[in-house]
Amino acid sequence: MQPAATTVLFQGDSITDAGRDRTRPDHLGHGYAALIAPALPGAPTVLNRGIGGDRLADLSARWDTDTLAHRPDLVSLLIGVNDTWRHHDSGLPSPVDAWEDEYRELLRRLHAHCAPRLVLIEPFLVPVTPEQWTWRGDLDPRIHAVRRLAAEHDALLLAADGLLNQAARTAGDPALITLDGVHPTPLGHGLLADAWLSLVTGAA
Repeated sequence: MQPAATTVLFQGDSITDAGRDRTRPDHLGHGYAALIAPALPGAPTVLNRGIGGDRLADLSARWDTDTLAHRPDLVSLLIGVNDTWRHHDSGLPSPVDAWEDEYRELLRRLHAHCAPRLVLIEPFLVPVTPEQWTWRGDLDPRIHAVRRLAAEHDALLLAADGLLNQAARTAGDPALITLDGVHPTPLGHGLLADAWLSLVTGAA
């Protein structure tokens, strides 16, 4: 990171939350954010504000207090798979076009507020059941939307979907990478952390 950020904020859903203790504002959970923090140059303040179960609308509702209020120098954002998951298991609507527009508005507000460096992580799915392959029809357009938004906002893009699915093939069992198709194992979190560090700092 040049220059080194003084406040780095990780934002998203349960993948980012990773069991953090929300009574402790400095707790980073037990996932990729916690693995990344010790390797960041300049010893920045690192915040994790991921909340398990969040869809994009939930994140939007708390954007002011959980993101903008911290005026971060770098924001890392991973959101989207719960919109797909809740569509399939609960029938909750989340049309992709409207989803992309809402995501775009969050980024517009962020840049207008404090113009941080931005890392967008693709939502991902590593199917562990045959039924989960049907989710791809809903998730893949969201991945494409994140790629478009990264280009629009000059953000770094972590192509997590391909990364983790390739790792699953190499490992020979998708359950070695994600517990349920969505939540990474320790190995999966380590792969995300290494890829993030390589992308942002040039070193894993």
